[in-house]
Amino acid sequence: MEAVLKIENLIANYGRIEALHGISLEVREHEIVALIGSNGAGKTTLLNSVSGHVTKEGKIELAGENISKLAPDKIARKGVLHVPEGRHVFPGLTVEQNLLVGTAANKGVRLSAGNNKGDLDYVYDIFPRLLERRKQLAWSLSGGEQQMLAIGRAIMGHPRLLMLDEPSMGLAPLVIDELFEKIVEINKSGTPVLLVEQNAKLALKVSDRAYILERGNISLSGKSKDLINDKRVTEAYLGKSR
Repeated sequence: MEAVLKIENLIANYGRIEALHGISLEVREHEIVALIGSNGAGKTTLLNSVSGHVTKEGKIELAGENISKLAPDKIARKGVLHVPEGRHVFPGLTVEQNLLVGTAANKGVRLSAGNNKGDLDYVYDIFPRLLERRKQLAWSLSGGEQQMLAIGRAIMGHPRLLMLDEPSMGLAPLVIDELFEKIVEINKSGTPVLLVEQNAKLALKVSDRAYILERGNISLSGKSKDLINDKRVTEAYLGKSR
């Protein structure tokens, strides 16, 4: 499979501190790739580097095109869509208005349901709960529903690569299970996913491959089905997973 995202020798700073020390990784077509590591390992910095929000050195390619020096808005228009930790929905807009904002990523803001009916239907098919609540203001949604909304908004931008940062954060176990079923469904529809997730066991369960990030370096990588049985991974991460 061809690489959708290819990172070579990525060095990135968090303030004055070098947070990533020569990282290389790739996400291929049809894959879910997990990034696992403790707090402060550099996982979020890596996603922010790919989306253009962090000063960095090295090469980042999207489907063979170098996007390392592009501004964040141009990277988003190329199809790299990032759902950050904390969801960041627009609380004063309705569910449907939030989704329509997502169209700005690839075709400019067109806040008309009629112009985007096909995309809305696709999102509502994946997340029926959003259809039920499409006229509600986003602030009134539960945490799980807000996370679904944030992911749905990204899907409205037709992602070439979907990056998810800690999607399970603060959610109940049953909600997490439902959400991750939807992430797998999105991936199976043809969207590659780069997943940062605190729940290492769940991340390895749903992903094809994974990278273990420690103190800004990749310490281990491989197929997720192999890593989930690796003693080093089990001792460091799986014992803490729910």
